[in-house]
Amino acid sequence: MIDLTNFKAFDFNEGLPYVSITNNGLTFNKSVIMKMSYPAYVRLLINESDKQMAIQVCDEKDERSVQFFREKANGVLSVRLNSKDLISTIERICEWDLKKASYRVNGILVPEASLMLFNFSDAVTMA
Repeated sequence: MIDLTNFKAFDFNEGLPYVSITNNGLTFNKSVIMKMSYPAYVRLLINESDKQMAIQVCDEKDERSVQFFREKANGVLSVRLNSKDLISTIERICEWDLKKASYRVNGILVPEASLMLFNFSDAVTMA
C-alpha cells in the first residue's frame, strides 16, 4: 500500500500566475490571487536594476500597503491596478511603448517570503 500522507490533490483550476501590462493598467489573473491565498493587501515592490516587480502579502497597516483582492459580486477573480505612475514607471524601466504593445509576465511564487515575483525581462508580447 502507498502512503498518501504527503500528497494533496492538484488544483487544475489555478493555472499559471501572470500579470498583463497594458497602457490602461496591470491585471493580475486568478492564479496569482489563488496561489497567494486571496490577499486583501499587498506591497508592490520594484527592482529597477534587475527589471523585476513583486507583490508581497502584508497587513492593511503596513507602510505603503495597497488594497489588492476584494471579492466581486460577479465572482470574477482578478485584480486591476490603474495607477498611471506605476504604468509609466514600468514603461520607463523596460523601455516599452505601451501604446504600441501590451505584455504578459509570468509570476513565480516565493512562499517563504509571501510574495509573487515578476521578471520583466521574461515578458512576452500579447496579441
